[in-house]
Amino acid sequence: MAFDGCFVTGTDTGVGKTLVSAALLHALARHHARVVGMKPVAAGLVQQAGVWVAEDALALRAASTVAVPPALDNPVMLPEPLSPHLAAARAGRRVGVAELVAAHRELRGLADVVLVEGSGGWRVPLNDDETLADLAVALALPVVLAVGLRLGCLNHALLTAEAIRADGLRLAGWVASAVDPDMACRDENIDTLRQRLGAPLLGLVPWQPVPDARAVQLELPETWR
Repeated sequence: MAFDGCFVTGTDTGVGKTLVSAALLHALARHHARVVGMKPVAAGLVQQAGVWVAEDALALRAASTVAVPPALDNPVMLPEPLSPHLAAARAGRRVGVAELVAAHRELRGLADVVLVEGSGGWRVPLNDDETLADLAVALALPVVLAVGLRLGCLNHALLTAEAIRADGLRLAGWVASAVDPDMACRDENIDTLRQRLGAPLLGLVPWQPVPDARAVQLELPETWR
């Protein structure tokens, strides 16, 4: 079956998932005409020109090659920067997998490739019964893991990879994200993950005081080109 998208998750929040996702979109755009990023749930909004927006969704749109209705590429916008289930509860609504899958289905009709960026880590709750992992399972997409290179990343990355596979999904690759410019033994940690994750390293996102997805060089799996 032809490649039509992937799901990007992270070892934690604040590990550079959006930067990795935008860099992947740029890489995919070299091989596919219609590429779009999707942020199903954005929790934490900022005001720009009097309008509340999600910065993650804006970054993905800037890296996409087609413009789509905002209700499709970012169907859920929650004001407070909290776990989705808490942010939704405080906003007086419920977020469920079914509505997110429906938006993704419509996006598939508008693009050749849809990249879906999760929120937080793999098991982040959406509601009392569902997590972001349930969405990934429902979409049945190959997974890319953004590993935030900082103390503790080995355990976080290996446990996340284990959970992805336990849920029946394929870890298609991982990206090392240098979120701590002063991390000790960074290269040794990367080598350890190369040996243990059982998936290809797609690239290293260097420390960037000002994020620039175009400056990140990632190597796509052969079947994604």
